[in-house]
Amino acid sequence: MKLRRTAHDGRLRLELLAPHGWVSASETLRRLPQLAAVDASDAVALVALPDDVQAAIAEAAKDVSPPESSAARPALPFAPRSFRDFMLYEAHAIDAARGFAQRFMPAGARIIDIYERVTRRTFPALKPSALWYREPIYYFGNHLNFAADGEDIPCPAYTHALDYELELGFVLAHPLRNATPAEAERAIGGFVILNDLSARDVQLAEMRSGFGPQKSKHFANAMSAVLVSADEILPRWRDLKAGVTVNGTAVSTCATAGARYTLGEALAHASRDEQLHPGELFGTGTLPRGSGIETGRLLQRGDIVSLSIDGIGTLTNRIV
Repeated sequence: MKLRRTAHDGRLRLELLAPHGWVSASETLRRLPQLAAVDASDAVALVALPDDVQAAIAEAAKDVSPPESSAARPALPFAPRSFRDFMLYEAHAIDAARGFAQRFMPAGARIIDIYERVTRRTFPALKPSALWYREPIYYFGNHLNFAADGEDIPCPAYTHALDYELELGFVLAHPLRNATPAEAERAIGGFVILNDLSARDVQLAEMRSGFGPQKSKHFANAMSAVLVSADEILPRWRDLKAGVTVNGTAVSTCATAGARYTLGEALAHASRDEQLHPGELFGTGTLPRGSGIETGRLLQRGDIVSLSIDGIGTLTNRIV
């Protein structure tokens, strides 16, 4: 299933994608009396249903007419109960660190360049910490400051280095605690596109503090309007193509290949002696070449940044 929520006349409406267009989830579920107890306004509850039940819902949606009004605007497909963001990609970590040096430490960047040209090896300090190679690391973000597709995002007054970060997001549909990787993977309900916005000049000092990101991250994130059920994405989550455009011009092509850990391994680690709940949101971390610090194209006020991932769609926001 593909699900989205729209806002119209001050009300939110959950919709399903049928062959003939988006249709009301509540109208669809009314045709399935056995699902009378399911909340038709809760996208996470729908993707938590067994695959055969989801298939029945998709079949019933074929007979539902699209809403008469088309004036609705996109809204978040669900309200995250929390947000943990992993860093699964070594290539991003290394290229982002190199980009930080080029932008903020030009003397150090020259040393890095000479070392890498002479040795043909990655400069050691660019690599993630030793802990990253032993277990999936993550930070807690601000789950209350997510922008929807199409919404304007204010640039914080305190940054002169605003960046986008293209990530694959996944939401938990079932509770977990001390899960195995296989159990954790089965608990994933669906996938979204995430933009983990970052104030790079502020981030540098915060990370050096040893206390993790704060104002460099918590001012805003963005999430795609569409939530795609796990059965459509999970079997091929390592094989998705992705990309970034700014003001209509392609600035990078990306892929989900190359993660050090599986999503099940990442979630199982997060669940160690900790209760995880349905509706909690997770990010893979930035896809390689999925940020401006890697490509040299940071954001300015007025820019329109659009992120895409095959099988999910796009996420577009304007910086104001």
